[in-house]
Amino acid sequence: MRKILQFALLATLIIAAGSPAHAGDDAKPSVAADGANADGFHLPPFPADAHVSQSAVVDGRTLKYTVTVGTLPVRDDKGNITGQVVFTAYAMPGKDRPVTFALNGGPGASSVYLNFGAIGPKRVNFGVDGDNPSDPAMLHDNPGTWLGFTDLVFIDPIGTGYSRALVPDDKATKLFYSTDNDIKYLSRIVYDWLVKNGRMESRKYLVGESYGGFRGPRITEYLQTQLGVAMNGVVLLSPYLDAASSDDGDVSPLPWMLTLPSIAAAHLEREHQLTPEAMAPIIDYTRGDYAMALMKGRTDPAATDAMIQKVTALTGLDPVFVKRSGGRLETQAYLREIYRAEGKLGSRYDSNVTAWDPFPYAPHQVGGDPILNGIIAPTTTAMVNFVTQTVGWKYDGRYNALSYDVNNLWHEDDDANKGSVSELRQAVANDPNLRVLIAHGWDDLSCPFMASVLIVDQIPAMGDPTRVQVKEYPGGHMFYARPTSQAALLQDVKTVYGAR
Repeated sequence: MRKILQFALLATLIIAAGSPAHAGDDAKPSVAADGANADGFHLPPFPADAHVSQSAVVDGRTLKYTVTVGTLPVRDDKGNITGQVVFTAYAMPGKDRPVTFALNGGPGASSVYLNFGAIGPKRVNFGVDGDNPSDPAMLHDNPGTWLGFTDLVFIDPIGTGYSRALVPDDKATKLFYSTDNDIKYLSRIVYDWLVKNGRMESRKYLVGESYGGFRGPRITEYLQTQLGVAMNGVVLLSPYLDAASSDDGDVSPLPWMLTLPSIAAAHLEREHQLTPEAMAPIIDYTRGDYAMALMKGRTDPAATDAMIQKVTALTGLDPVFVKRSGGRLETQAYLREIYRAEGKLGSRYDSNVTAWDPFPYAPHQVGGDPILNGIIAPTTTAMVNFVTQTVGWKYDGRYNALSYDVNNLWHEDDDANKGSVSELRQAVANDPNLRVLIAHGWDDLSCPFMASVLIVDQIPAMGDPTRVQVKEYPGGHMFYARPTSQAALLQDVKTVYGAR
């Protein structure tokens, strides 16, 4: 599980962030706990749900919709309110419209990235080369929004966005900041929203990004088997499904197999040659001769030499660097090496997005990740203005686009290292109509596409093998920040929603 926390959305920024609060300090409120609760805190309540009518012009069509910012309580088994989850919902008039629930990752990330970056009706620029934190956080109509064919509900887990725990840190850690209880209370939030809004009979979908992709199969299976709510489809964007796949790189070839294709894809993109056709032989090589050479090790020096030459050609790296790495390209070392001559760093979330290296002579990377350093300001500014000014949900507490405290307090349950592959298989087996789209950016080294390719290759067909598909697009972790990739994703998602 520690690999999930390392590679999911929040990790690199936390390395550079310093020391957050520690669990077990009963003298202070929980992360983001600034509301009334049953544990002695007497703080201002949240406002009532707020609504506003808006419109967006998408592909020549005017979408008229209602935005709701509201809250749902989280209760313990005695009925006490232990937390409050804030959601942002977009709904259009119309009969039989589906509803889609959206979650980001971290753990510790709010849903603003899916909302204002990927699928909401408005978006703010972030996540691609040339975007700067100080750029105006202006919202504009999102050509890639899904609102034209589904209502949207963006959920901020406890401790993210404005959502808050109403218990001390030790209780919040147990109730909210763990792999199992996280799934249970978020699943109940989906259930409660459906009941509150009279939408139990609607077609239902779930989209999760990064650690939200780890959540996705688990929430889907829990809703199916425990709460009696069946999803019609699941879309996982840049998910990290299997925590153990990146372990034990000293023996297993798997960790290096996962990242080599993404590094090769980044090189092809720099050469303006990145296409699915160009990537196909690289994927085949990774599955075959590359894995075999790594497993043979010192028993076959000729195979090792050939592998190092091949990896050098695929990646465009210095042959000496590749040889000294044994053809095993560690992500952070690669991200410094490939841009070292320019005094820059690549991002693990899209290795062709760069920033200046503030400590180029340090033995290890000291500065934060180029993408993560640049996304907090525009997304936070845009969301706070939207919620408090545009929608009119008047609240002056802090908005946590990325919460260091949540990630620090997060703990692993016993089965966490198994990932979500088991739940993915079970959810697909439980419902022959369930469809799953797993979408990745070619250049993403935080949640490499090759992991999902290998995982899905091992899932039984269970009737129609296209019910679970992996698609790749130019770009990185937030590949949807690129207009052409977002447009391609939109068409693939419409296919999932159109299937009955």
